[in-house]
Amino acid sequence: MIEDTATRPILGPPPVRHWPALDLTGTDFDPVLAELMREGPVTRIQLPHGEGWAWLVTRYDDVRMVTNDPRFTRAPVVDRQVTRLAPHFKPKPGSLAFADQQDHNRLRGAVAAAFTTRGVQRLRSRAQDALDELVDRMLADGPPADLTQRVLEPFPIAVVCEVMGVPAADRERMHAWTRQIVSSAGAAASARAKDGMYGWFTEAIRSRYGSTEEDVISLLGAAVGRGEISEDEAIGLAGPLQIGGEAVTNNTGNMFYLLLTRPKLLERLRTEPAVRPRAIDELLRYIPHRSAVGLARIAQEDVEIRGVRISAGDPVYVSYLAANRDPDVFPDPERIDFDRAPNPHVAFGHGPHYCMGGMLARMQTELLIDTLIDRLPGLRLAVPAEEIPWRRSTLIRGPEALPVGW
Repeated sequence: MIEDTATRPILGPPPVRHWPALDLTGTDFDPVLAELMREGPVTRIQLPHGEGWAWLVTRYDDVRMVTNDPRFTRAPVVDRQVTRLAPHFKPKPGSLAFADQQDHNRLRGAVAAAFTTRGVQRLRSRAQDALDELVDRMLADGPPADLTQRVLEPFPIAVVCEVMGVPAADRERMHAWTRQIVSSAGAAASARAKDGMYGWFTEAIRSRYGSTEEDVISLLGAAVGRGEISEDEAIGLAGPLQIGGEAVTNNTGNMFYLLLTRPKLLERLRTEPAVRPRAIDELLRYIPHRSAVGLARIAQEDVEIRGVRISAGDPVYVSYLAANRDPDVFPDPERIDFDRAPNPHVAFGHGPHYCMGGMLARMQTELLIDTLIDRLPGLRLAVPAEEIPWRRSTLIRGPEALPVGW
């Protein structure tokens, strides 16, 4: 919400609030973010790494405005040490996440064919076969089992590697690199993992110049071969797309933890399959997708948001988690309501940087919900909820393990 500065006096800047890197357990909302939301729609934060402070925008309408307004751009972040959660920060030249609109459209177009509705649906039956095989093995071994280790990790790895065109022999290595990169601890380990992953992509992309296949690496190789994008851009684009599979593991882990600790919700999904699409949207709205905030933007000119002046050059963060709890858009936002309609959540982002793999992630989530609920009658936690281990020092929240019986 941008207001006319001529009709309303500019408010003084709010104090800078330190936002530490918290190791949160369960699916409880981040207490620091909750405090910031109560303090106002526009606040100032300082994260554990980088320099200075940044604005934080939390209201739904404001988040959508900032993420879709060319006056706020990510490209200048690359040359600055903006305050941030992760200690390591070294984006590649072709990183889609930091591209301005013109380059963003060019880069995204190079791989768009792999993420269209047609492309995702073409993959659906192969993904279902891979999931059924994992569940078959788990059922054959019998309960208890770690749902994360047996299904929620290997399934997204298989799917994203299929989309990317990563051979089966390299998938475990690719997964290990991904886990190191998304950790918020250990800059040296993360840098080594990035070097390994990007080195692998360099060789793979070079081997596919002139390819006519529709996996991502082949599309990138062909685009480089035609001179549409550079090799550095192709490599910088491949990495984040590969890492995206990790989000599905954590998001579905959060979902199943919620369902297993709220048996009435799980029973409703079991007995009313028609409600599952709405339920998935509500779970996507509710779950804590990440720790703190993601990537900053830089204001290109003075902008006023809700009576607060953001000056040109100021870094600005938005919180999709906070936007998904805005009571003006989602009445009673702390309640999980499978009948919530409409449900315009921003779990996959908004604007030009809307998650390219959003449809793919949604497809995987649907398959996991349907398959595990239908094939595992009596699905339940095998340990008390308070004994579930949670990922620590990571940018993406989720259970480290999810021991279950059935």
